[in-house]
Amino acid sequence: MISSSKNLCKEDRFRRSALTESNLFQSTAAALEWLEERGSVNQLVVDHIPFEEMREWSFEPETGDIVHRTGKFFRVHGLRVSADSGSLREWDQPIIDQPEIGILGIVAREFDGQLLFLMQAKLEPGNPAGVQLTPTVQATRSNYTQVHQGARPKYLDYFLNREKSTVLVDQLQFEQGSTFLRKRNRNIIVEVDADVPVEEDFRWFTLGQIKQLLSVPNLVSMDARTVVSCIPFRERTWQRPTNGVSRNGDGEHEGELGSFGGRLLASLGDGGRSLHSDDAIQSWLTELKCRYQLSVKRVGLRELQAWGHREHRIGHEAGRYFHVMGVRVKARNREVLNWDQPLVQPTEKGLIAFFVKEIDGVLHFLAQGKVEPGNPDVVAVGPSVHCVLSQESLSDPGSWSPFTEVALEAPPEAIRYSCIQSEEGGRFYHAENEYRVVELDPSEGERLPDGYVWVTLRQLTELLRHGLLNVEARSLLACLSLI
Repeated sequence: MISSSKNLCKEDRFRRSALTESNLFQSTAAALEWLEERGSVNQLVVDHIPFEEMREWSFEPETGDIVHRTGKFFRVHGLRVSADSGSLREWDQPIIDQPEIGILGIVAREFDGQLLFLMQAKLEPGNPAGVQLTPTVQATRSNYTQVHQGARPKYLDYFLNREKSTVLVDQLQFEQGSTFLRKRNRNIIVEVDADVPVEEDFRWFTLGQIKQLLSVPNLVSMDARTVVSCIPFRERTWQRPTNGVSRNGDGEHEGELGSFGGRLLASLGDGGRSLHSDDAIQSWLTELKCRYQLSVKRVGLRELQAWGHREHRIGHEAGRYFHVMGVRVKARNREVLNWDQPLVQPTEKGLIAFFVKEIDGVLHFLAQGKVEPGNPDVVAVGPSVHCVLSQESLSDPGSWSPFTEVALEAPPEAIRYSCIQSEEGGRFYHAENEYRVVELDPSEGERLPDGYVWVTLRQLTELLRHGLLNVEARSLLACLSLI
């Protein structure tokens, strides 16, 4: 029997779970078999339908916006955007306006000294490859107040009733600024001491198992990734043994000295060896927010220029970016068993990459200030590269954003992580991005374009804690393994 970990701080308890790839309930291999089995049982049937056939949804007469009959959930309306920087200075686009703050919540409990997380096997209509590992609860306010007249989400009371749980993580984080208008969700992890009934679509995972599953394409949902990214760690003092393996004070295996996971931990406690001070990073971001001007005006969907409205979709006249479509969904095991809804389908796959390199012996990440119309404060902190990989853009390297070529042509030995991950299947249809972490030689990346800065992992997670990282950066940080 392993002693309780509750005498440790929560950062060390999270860290212990992140360094463990099995638990007393299941191995990771067994978890993969379980997810496959749940996918075959809980299938969704998703049919594309004309907008006029959508039940409960319609075009608002005055604006042409897509709205729900209750006025709840979300609406799709138009934006007219003017920018003072970038290759495109003016444009119109549809956007999802969902002012409700949803819950993305994970229940945690300690078993034999190990912190485990209750995760759900869930299907969403926009998933590209079936079932995904999701948080214990993912629900908009309209969902959990049962506007849809369906069943109440399981385990919801652990997040709404504080007498039943202890909060470990609780942060407001925003969603994609390119397709959501200032949309935020509550990313929350609560610990429960009492027995938790485990329903058939739920199982306990260590954090290390979740991160191991992030090497499987499209298996861990975006909602799970953003909550996992909010989990705090702290660097531990390294003890250098003669056999080249580092262990912490509890005797836990920490991986090879000099391994990427070990260097990530060291970057979490940069020891004052960051290239820039925390005040300088804050000033960098503040200066970008003051410099970039973005005029965002709400307009009716029917007023959009360069966007065509057809029976089955609303799309850009050049066939680029994304289009809005209607679907009818039939489910076997959801709070509601059939429903219609709009979904956003990107026409292009994306590339999202962080570059890392050692500066003064400490791993640094290259961050950029990303301007998007749906950002709460114009500029958010994003990964080094965030671009689309359409045939048109790939054939024109002159249009690439900075460092795209470096990310695409990185040699295998420099790639620390690479995997296709999908975006939130409840609002996006088959939206996929290639996520990469590429290590540069210390001599590279010394001269940076405007709007880029090198930060340590500690500084990056501090920005995350204050809600300043975009969802793409958070997703990529969640994919980093300490092992």
